[in-house]
Amino acid sequence: MELNNQPIISVIIPTYKRTDYLKLTLQSILNQTFKDFEIIVIDDGTPNDDNFFLCQTFEKVKYIKIENSGGPAKPRNVGIREAKGKYIAFVDDDDLLMPNKLEKQVAVLENNPDFGLVHCCCQVIDENGIEKKEIIGRPGSLDVKHGDVSMRMMGNWTLMMPTPLIRREIIKEVGLFNEIIPPALEDIEYWTRCSFAGKFFYLDEPLVQYRVHSNNISKDNPNYFYLPLFMKSILQNQLSIKRINKKEYNLLLTNLSKMQIKMIDKGFFKTFKNLYILDFFWFFKVSNCKLLVYILLFKK
Repeated sequence: MELNNQPIISVIIPTYKRTDYLKLTLQSILNQTFKDFEIIVIDDGTPNDDNFFLCQTFEKVKYIKIENSGGPAKPRNVGIREAKGKYIAFVDDDDLLMPNKLEKQVAVLENNPDFGLVHCCCQVIDENGIEKKEIIGRPGSLDVKHGDVSMRMMGNWTLMMPTPLIRREIIKEVGLFNEIIPPALEDIEYWTRCSFAGKFFYLDEPLVQYRVHSNNISKDNPNYFYLPLFMKSILQNQLSIKRINKKEYNLLLTNLSKMQIKMIDKGFFKTFKNLYILDFFWFFKVSNCKLLVYILLFKK
C-alpha cells in the first residue's frame, strides 16, 4: 500500500568507517535540484557512533546500523526493505551526485514508462575530490548501453553503481542483491539480472563524481576472477524460466568464456579449470580459440 507521504525517490547509502566522505555524499544529495526524496543510510557495523551523529545533523536522513556483514549487499537489501520511494537510487558513501542528477533521471523515467531504469557515466575524482581527466562508464557507441541490453551486457560491461535510478517494479521482479557472492561482484551480478527485466535508458552525461582511492572495494579485487562462474547461474535461471532460448544461452555463455579467457594472466591453470566448469565444450567454439591465441601470443 502506498503512503500519502511516499517520496518519489529513495536514496540508499551503505557505509562503513567513512564519516568524512559520507558527509560529502549526503551534502551532494541534499543539494539536488529535485527535492522529493528520502535518504536511507545503512551503517554496516562501523565500530563507533560517528556516522549516527553525522546523520542527526541532516534532514531527510534515516540512519540504520546493522551488524557488520563485510560488504555492501546486505546493507543495500536492508535499505530496499525500508525504502518507500517510487524509484530507488543507490549511492556509495564516497561518491557524489551532480546537482541535477535526480531531476534529469526522474524526467526520463516519467516520460519513458517502458524503460526500467536510467543510468549514465561518471566523472572520476581523486581522494581529495579533484576531477581527473577521465570519464568512466561511457560506451564507444551510445546504443551499446541503451534499450534492451540483455544480449549485449553479460560479459562485456556493467553499470556504474551510483548512476542508476530504477523503478520499484523492477526491484520487485529481480529481487535483492546476492549476499552470498563475494563483495565487489554483487553489483555486476545485480545489474545483469536487471537487464533481463527491463530496458535501460542511457544518458550520456557524467551526473556522478566517482571517487577513486586506495580503499575502493573493487580496486584489483581478486574475486573478479570467479565472476563468470557466478554469472552462469543467471543464465541458467533465465533459460529455466524461458526468458532466453538455448541459442541465446549459448551466445551469452560464450561471452562469459571470453571474459574468463581475458583473465588468464591472473592464473593460467585456474583459468582453464573455470572454462571447463563454465562450458565443457568451450574449446570447440572458434571465437574462444581465436581470443585465447591472440592473448597468449600478443598480449603482454
